[in-house]
Amino acid sequence: MELAHSLLLNEEASSQLGEVQKAEFIFEWLRYLEKLLLATNRDDVREKQKTLVEQLLSLLNSSPGPPTRKLLAQNLAILYSIGDTFSVYETIDKCNDLIRSKDDSPSYLPTKLAAVVCLGSLYKKLGRILANGFTDTVGNILKAMKSAESQGRYEIMLSLQSILTGLGAAAAPCHRDIYKAARSCLTDRSMAVRCAAAKCLLELQNEAAFMWSTDLDSVATLCFKSFEGSNYDVRISVSELLGTVLAKAVVAKHPGAASRQSARRVSLEEVLELLGAGFLRGSSGFLRASGDMLKGSSSVSRDVRVGVTQAYVVFVSTLGGAWLEKNLAVFLSHILSLVSQSNPKATQTQIDAVCCRRCVSFILRATIGGLLGEKAQAAAAKDICQAVWKLKRVMDAVLSDGNLETRLSSMDVAASQHMLVCALQELGNLIHSLGTTAAPLLQDASTGLLDSVISVVLHPSISVRLAAAWCLHCIAVALPSYLTPLLDRCLERLTILKSSPEAVTGFGFAVAALLGAVTHCPLGIPHGKGKIIMTLAEDLLCSAAQNSRLSLQRTQAGWLLIAALMTLGPAVVSQHLARVLLLWKCVFPVSPKDLETEKSRGDSFTWQVTLEGRAGALCAIKSFISHCGDLLSEEVIQRLLPPLPCAVDLLTQLSSILKTYGSSLKTPSVVYRQRLYELLILLPPETYKGNLCAILKELAAELTAPDTQAAASTCFLPALCHPDDLLILSPLLQETDHRFIEEQLLLGNGVACGSLEYDPYSIYEKDVGGDSVPKPLPPALSVISSASKLFGVVCANVDEAQRVLILEQLLNSIKHTKGARQQTVQLHVVAAVSNLLKYVAGSKQSLGPEVRRLVLTLVLGALESPNPLLRCAASEAWARLAQVVDDGAFTAGLAQVSFDKLKSARDVVTRTGHSLALGSLHRYLGGIGPQHLSSCIGVLYTLSQDSTSPDVQTWALHSLSLTIDSAGALYHGHVESTLSLIVMLLLNVPPTHAPVHQSLGRCLNALITTLGPELQGNSTSVSALRTSCLLGCAVMQDHPGCLVQAQAISCLQQLHMFAPRHVNLSSLVSCLCVNLCSPYLLLRRAVLACLRQLVQREAAEVSEHAVMLARDGRDPAADANLREVGLEGALLALLDRETDESLCRDIRETLHHMLTSMAVEKLSLWLKLCKDVLAASADFTAVTCVDTMQEEEGDRGDDASVLTRGDDRPHPFSNPRWATRVFAADCVCRIINQCENANGAHFDIALAQEMKKHDSRSDFLVLHLADLIRMAFMAATDHSDQLRLSGLDTLLVVIRQFADIAEPEFPGHVILEQYQANVGAALRPAFTSETPPDITAKACQVCSAWIASGVVSDLSDLRRVHQLLVSSLTKIQAGKEALSQLYNESASTMEILAVLKAWAEVYIIAVQRHKNHKQTLKTTINSEDSMRSGSPSAAGLLDLVCTDLATLSRLWLAALQDFALLTLPAEFASQLPVEGGAFYTAETSKNATLHYHNSWALILHAAALWLTSTGFADPDEGGANLSRPVTPTSMGQGSSSSGAAVKSPEDIYTDRFHLILGISVEFLCSLRSDASVESITACLHALQALLDVPWPRSRIGSDQDLGIELLNVLHRVIVTRESPAIQLASLEVVRQIICAAQEHVKEKRRSAEVDDGASEKETLPEFGEGKDTGGLVPGKSLVFATLELCVCILVRQLPELNPKLTGSPGVKASKPKTLSEEGSRLVAAALVILAELPAVCSPEGSISILPTILYLAIGVLRETAVKLPGGQLSSTVAASLQALKGILTSPMARAEKSHEAWTSLLQSALATVLDCWSPVDGAHPELDEVSLLTAVTVFILSTSPEVTAVPCLQNRCIEKFKAALESKDSVVQMKTCQLLHSIFQYPTPATSYPYIYSLASSIVEKLQEIDRRNPEDATELQLCQEGIKLLEALVTVAEEEHRAQLVACLLPILVSFLLDENALGSATSVTRSLHDFALQNLMQIGPRYSSVFKSVMASSPALKARLEAAVKGNQESVRVGPPSKHAKSLARTSSIQLKTSFL
Repeated sequence: MELAHSLLLNEEASSQLGEVQKAEFIFEWLRYLEKLLLATNRDDVREKQKTLVEQLLSLLNSSPGPPTRKLLAQNLAILYSIGDTFSVYETIDKCNDLIRSKDDSPSYLPTKLAAVVCLGSLYKKLGRILANGFTDTVGNILKAMKSAESQGRYEIMLSLQSILTGLGAAAAPCHRDIYKAARSCLTDRSMAVRCAAAKCLLELQNEAAFMWSTDLDSVATLCFKSFEGSNYDVRISVSELLGTVLAKAVVAKHPGAASRQSARRVSLEEVLELLGAGFLRGSSGFLRASGDMLKGSSSVSRDVRVGVTQAYVVFVSTLGGAWLEKNLAVFLSHILSLVSQSNPKATQTQIDAVCCRRCVSFILRATIGGLLGEKAQAAAAKDICQAVWKLKRVMDAVLSDGNLETRLSSMDVAASQHMLVCALQELGNLIHSLGTTAAPLLQDASTGLLDSVISVVLHPSISVRLAAAWCLHCIAVALPSYLTPLLDRCLERLTILKSSPEAVTGFGFAVAALLGAVTHCPLGIPHGKGKIIMTLAEDLLCSAAQNSRLSLQRTQAGWLLIAALMTLGPAVVSQHLARVLLLWKCVFPVSPKDLETEKSRGDSFTWQVTLEGRAGALCAIKSFISHCGDLLSEEVIQRLLPPLPCAVDLLTQLSSILKTYGSSLKTPSVVYRQRLYELLILLPPETYKGNLCAILKELAAELTAPDTQAAASTCFLPALCHPDDLLILSPLLQETDHRFIEEQLLLGNGVACGSLEYDPYSIYEKDVGGDSVPKPLPPALSVISSASKLFGVVCANVDEAQRVLILEQLLNSIKHTKGARQQTVQLHVVAAVSNLLKYVAGSKQSLGPEVRRLVLTLVLGALESPNPLLRCAASEAWARLAQVVDDGAFTAGLAQVSFDKLKSARDVVTRTGHSLALGSLHRYLGGIGPQHLSSCIGVLYTLSQDSTSPDVQTWALHSLSLTIDSAGALYHGHVESTLSLIVMLLLNVPPTHAPVHQSLGRCLNALITTLGPELQGNSTSVSALRTSCLLGCAVMQDHPGCLVQAQAISCLQQLHMFAPRHVNLSSLVSCLCVNLCSPYLLLRRAVLACLRQLVQREAAEVSEHAVMLARDGRDPAADANLREVGLEGALLALLDRETDESLCRDIRETLHHMLTSMAVEKLSLWLKLCKDVLAASADFTAVTCVDTMQEEEGDRGDDASVLTRGDDRPHPFSNPRWATRVFAADCVCRIINQCENANGAHFDIALAQEMKKHDSRSDFLVLHLADLIRMAFMAATDHSDQLRLSGLDTLLVVIRQFADIAEPEFPGHVILEQYQANVGAALRPAFTSETPPDITAKACQVCSAWIASGVVSDLSDLRRVHQLLVSSLTKIQAGKEALSQLYNESASTMEILAVLKAWAEVYIIAVQRHKNHKQTLKTTINSEDSMRSGSPSAAGLLDLVCTDLATLSRLWLAALQDFALLTLPAEFASQLPVEGGAFYTAETSKNATLHYHNSWALILHAAALWLTSTGFADPDEGGANLSRPVTPTSMGQGSSSSGAAVKSPEDIYTDRFHLILGISVEFLCSLRSDASVESITACLHALQALLDVPWPRSRIGSDQDLGIELLNVLHRVIVTRESPAIQLASLEVVRQIICAAQEHVKEKRRSAEVDDGASEKETLPEFGEGKDTGGLVPGKSLVFATLELCVCILVRQLPELNPKLTGSPGVKASKPKTLSEEGSRLVAAALVILAELPAVCSPEGSISILPTILYLAIGVLRETAVKLPGGQLSSTVAASLQALKGILTSPMARAEKSHEAWTSLLQSALATVLDCWSPVDGAHPELDEVSLLTAVTVFILSTSPEVTAVPCLQNRCIEKFKAALESKDSVVQMKTCQLLHSIFQYPTPATSYPYIYSLASSIVEKLQEIDRRNPEDATELQLCQEGIKLLEALVTVAEEEHRAQLVACLLPILVSFLLDENALGSATSVTRSLHDFALQNLMQIGPRYSSVFKSVMASSPALKARLEAAVKGNQESVRVGPPSKHAKSLARTSSIQLKTSFL
């Protein structure tokens, strides 16, 4: 293929190839040439132009296929447009000659067609240049058309379209001719030609004014004719033509009188009249119509009506939303009039009426619902409401007319009913889509919307009553706050008007519809409503018999209410179940005998009522089973069963009852049968075992009943076919945007489409898709559907003989019927058998040979049925049979049958049926063995090349794709041949056969999947396959059919997945962008599925390509939005328009992927998009923007300016819907999260501004803070509740992320502070009384986050938000009863808990700040900084909360008690209070539990803090009034008066203590994986707070089991949770528990000593763990539990501590390591706890644990003693030393009983430390000597001399110090001096003297050595200073007689450090400092030891001279230098000293 990539065709290469390859080669060359010509230099092209033209024209003669001819023509046109045009006329003449040629052979046809296409292409590209001879060309083409076949006509039409496009107005001379030709083609028998003609005429009307003026009527009539017998594509094209022409006619600006032909102006009314005529009378023309009218012949065919419906939509869409807004009233009245009484033709039968109503609804939905923004929709709703009022008045007038004659004219009633139904349905849909933004509309009294809807609930027509009920349902779903009031209103009317039949059914429907809405409203309805409805339903059923006029209505309404009640779920139904079961039992006779007597009594009316009642009861039970599965216990099932046999008995008797009482019972009996079947399908077959045979007989009769309609049955075949097959085999079943109206065409003319009046019970069903009305089919149809489903179940459960009988019976009945009836019966039977096979396969049963034979016969017959859907269902059954039998030989036999049939048969039906059967076998069995694969492929190859029948090709190729899919790897051998077949067909099948191309696309897709990742390979064979695949995709991409293009896109998507490098991304993306707004739903879906995949991998590239495409602007089809807002914006705009759910999901996911990968880089773009969407429709009239307080006048301007848009240009997001705005708000949150994981500068304004200066392109989130706040504000104050929630969420995220960012310009302030007005204003509306509880709850969360964030420090500012919380606290104080009765009780629980949780958070923060404030005050008493650090709000906030604390604490404790009750295990359910808790009712406890789970943790923490602050002594509450308005908090007591009075304060404290402890332990010991970190931390903090006060500590201390339990729980938390914060908090609690135990032990010891008085110490009992044996029992010992826990922490951080891991201790020594900061803190905390343990033990106990503790402490020291600069100790070493000190100074070391053991253990410990220097194998060279020396020093100073004075240890210690003093590291030397300093000063001589004796001399030597070489750096200087201090310390410690010697030794050293005046000037800072230090010390020593001083000075004149010179020099420097403080003080002291020294 590489050879094809050249400017000229490589003819020798192409001549060597075979037929197929040559075609491929040429196509590839043409594809390449197209790109090359555009990129090549003009001159180069001109050079080769002649040869190129010759090559292209010679190809023209070689019969090119359709895609090739198209490309060929494009290349010729491009070539001429770039090169010279002089030979173009020659080319045109050649083409004309080819067209004129008389050769009619099929082989010559492609050349002719190619010539036609070339002409079109040339004229399109070169346009006016060719204007000279175009009339001849057009004439020639039109002449050729007369004899052309369909392909010719198709290409000619398209060619004419291209000519018109190119020539524009210049083509005027030929307009009429073309118009005539196109007219005839518009009613052509080939659908593709009709489409092409429509496109041609669409192009023509741009210039030909006569089409939309004088000839307008005939164009319209022509289009109506064209709709007759049309397919979907024709309807789309023709409706576009008709809509566009009519729109043009309405808005045309007419030129002057000069052009007379367009003098007539067409008004809107005329145009609507025209369309209306088509809708009502079809294409019969105006004259014939009247004749038809008189004869009353058949109504308009459905396809015309559907086509006209689409034309209405195109007409309005073309004129646009603004036009519709202006002309809405006219349009609305016209559309509704289509189903009014003035047009009885449209609604003369119910079937027609239903279909017309559908069309009208579709028009209204697509125009009002699709084109208008939310404001305009609200206005439209008002208009519709007016229409409803008007019709209602007409109705009232008719009904109130006294004259009975006129009154009974039901014509009027019937006539207005359809208008009302359409109006009400659209009203419901509008409000449903507006959601809560419709609230103002409903509150507007002048419209009276609710009143108007409720008033028509009483309409005489049942359809209207149902539509009104449905409208109420939509209102309730959209505005949940209206649900309860509406329900109350309807129930009240129903009770009052019980004696009006219309009211009973109407309000019954309304209540049922409203109950169905409850599942869509998360806040629910009050629980008590269930009881009211149940009582009312019972009442209706019981009173039904009292009044025969109302029996039927009351029965129906009663059961309807019960059935609807079931949708509320088990919680509500469980209380009424007994009554329902009783009613169910009573509705059927008890025994068969009673049924017999019943039959003989009664008349047709009583039977009607009876059947209605029983059908209702069956429906109620069905509803119960499907909605309350949890209640179906064994017992309930047993109570359900008794009436079933009787119900089945009645089923068998129905036919005889019908005979007896006449046909009025026909419908009720059908409904009864359907209800019974539906119920039986839901029940397990065992429950009606005894009746199986009877049911089966009835079903067989049902399926073969003589009166079912043939056409109807097609409606349940789709369910039996595979969805993939349907796409190909029945284009009508494709999902399209017009599905709602296209469905009726599928059903055929004689059948109604679904409508609500066919089954009122569907009004409450859950599974209603989106906002469309439920559409149940007529009972006659749905009963068949249910029967065939039930047949599968029943037939599978009877015995074999029974099955054989029934199947034989069914086969016979097919044989005995004829014609259409036979097909219908066959259809029913196949449906039933398919269900049987499905059920058998699912339940893993098997079928006997006889049954198999019968099924096979049945299915074989159906496979050859003329109905394509039946063949499809049969092939599915065929494969399922093979699946059930599951035997290779049987399957092979089936395949063989198909092979034989296919070889012999020539008719299309057999060939299509059996080819699909082969494919289905493969699909269900994963292939039928390799031996059959080749023969199967062979057969399908042959069929797919049968060009005489496109149907056969389509089915065969589809079957081939199934085979490829299921064969998988087995198919590899056939890939190449299949691929060349596919490419050959793609290049040759005419474009008019789109289904063939679609099937080819499926095959290609399957092949690509089979090849998979192999496509990445580089071998020649793979690359050839890949090129063929890409070539196939290219052919399909160029195909005119949208569904073929969709296939191309999904193939490219697959290719991109497996071989991304080889797919040209830019051309793929441009193809996707062009089709984003295609009118075909399936194409849009394919585009988005592909985009979604692409952006997951390379979002940035996709986005860039899209922008490039828009900039090039080469493709006018690309969305205009792309240019402005990029692909992201275009997708957002599409999301706003799109209604298809799966498509919207894909768009959201695509945007999420793009956001994730690009939001940070394209931050401004994304934020601007979100802002535009949120701002485009913000309705600010309803929003108060900022707090209305005087001091904020300054801010006001700022905020208001934001809200008016500066730019006036049209906006890509005009009026986005609320759902899109919610999505945008969610995107803002996602953007913030993305930035969180990116650069830190996003949340640091100083850094961001800095980086922005360096690189202006960089962009940071913090710079957009104003926008973020603004967006959150706009969303939080919107009309839409969902948007308000999203806005508050966004606000919360913003507060949390930006709270701590300082404002660089105003130090001490944060950047969010300036937005406090906005935050306040955003929150205030959420606290009004009518706000739903979920919004208030979210707002409380934001309030507490805002207060807690510490942004606002000024109390007066804080008060505003605080006030909101106070108001909500007042609201909830009244408890669960007082809150609004609009929603379920659990909603008020949610609100109360949200408020309490918010207060808890604020209180916790206030307490923390207060604590920190106290600490900062302690630490910074005198610093000027103290004012800022403890911001004034710290104490103030606590004071703010304290005012409400008494109330809050009570409510918190009550909430915690509720939570404790709700979390009890199920077996304690009987102990729960009957009326519920403080904040929940018993019935809603299940829902309430969820809310408690969300908020208990913070409430627990707050309650614990409050109890701590009161020290468990209640300041303001005695025991008696423990909890005023709330239910008593006193545990387990019934009422506060009786119970609480008995309780002492001690009991109350105990209860509270156990409540908090219990909840914490219960939560912590069974942590779920989804438990949030916040809850765990809050719980641990609560325990910490609890243990901060003495009383709870004494409880824990005295109850050892409790302590151990707690420790075990904490241990578990530490093991299961990795978070360091949680582990630290746990360790803090452990420390407190140990402290509590210590206090307890101390207390016991103290009291024992007091008790025993002066008795002997010996006899005191041992307190503490280990008693007098020293044993610690695991599980019973607190100390043991603590050790376990600490070891766990330490070993996790330092695995080397575990001797098991490292062998025996100290063998394999590893390097010491530095832990992370968190690790160090954990280790330190564990060591603190370890050091406390000995104090909890008895002396013996302490001996048991001491070795462990010492091992761990020294281990930590050894493992973490890392050298740090400057000789610092690492934090873990410091902690370890601190712990060691704590252990060594423990009183146990001195206690008599343990003294000895401790001493020896401590000696071993010291030895271990000393061993760290020189371990056995000489490792550990990196250990820090300073750390180890410090440890040794701690031992020396902290233990009694007995421990360290042992000579061996002492000598080793001294050696270490000596070695350290001789170290090369001066830092080590200096630190050693410091340590020795503390040892030398130790008061006990026994300890310090040995060290002094050994080490003093080496220190003196060290100093002398430094003196000799002068100190070089600061470390040495420090070393000198430390050495001197050390010697001074020695002087102080020494006894009198030795002191003189020491001073004499010290003085020369000091003097030697002095400098004289000359040296001073040039001295370095180090020597200078040393000089000052020495001088200072001399000045101090001189006076202190004056005698020695004098004698030394006297004995050494040199010293004296040096000293004097230094002092003098010092004074000089003081005089010269600046008078620093230091110098002054020196001068002062020196003057004194000089006097003294020279005495």
